[in-house]
Amino acid sequence: MTFISISPIRIGEIEQIDTCPSSKKTPAMQNVVPRTCRVLGVDTSLRSTGVGIVEIAGSRLTAIHYATLPNPASRPLSACLLAIADGIADTIAAHQPEAVAVEGVFFAKYARAALMLGHARGVVIAQCARLGLPVFEYEPRRVKQAVVGQGGAAKGQVQRMVQAILNLSELPPEDAADALAIAICHIQNRTRIAALGTPSI
Repeated sequence: MTFISISPIRIGEIEQIDTCPSSKKTPAMQNVVPRTCRVLGVDTSLRSTGVGIVEIAGSRLTAIHYATLPNPASRPLSACLLAIADGIADTIAAHQPEAVAVEGVFFAKYARAALMLGHARGVVIAQCARLGLPVFEYEPRRVKQAVVGQGGAAKGQVQRMVQAILNLSELPPEDAADALAIAICHIQNRTRIAALGTPSI
């Protein structure tokens, strides 16, 4: 059994303060992290892409929206990719996030599975870029560390911690939980960088 590792092209400069940019900022405000920000997390998959919008207001995190974008097995590849692109566009239009976070490095047991995942990921990134949103990427282990505290955490652990962090009344579906976790990871990253006083790039 062959494992294939795919390293993605860097989409956004992660090492910067302004991870939720605003066109209204004056030059003196460029090094200030906005206290309120919405982040769209996306867990890409051909058949069940997870999306999650997390808002930070001060130190409070709130799940604004989470869902999956399903594609039935009978749907051809081109129609699946179009459905994912439309679903991402609809989510952005409805909830107006300022930044997007996606999973940056993934592993697949089979070449075909890696190819399909790459198609889905490319569509998500292209759609976000078309709509003018910055896209940031995080390795799966980094996302799990940010949410659970260990990079090898199981999906069930991620679900439960996301539920606890966001004070959700019910356990979110796996793919939606992963998307929320990616958004949380991005928010934690911007907070850490701001605390270190890193100048914006």
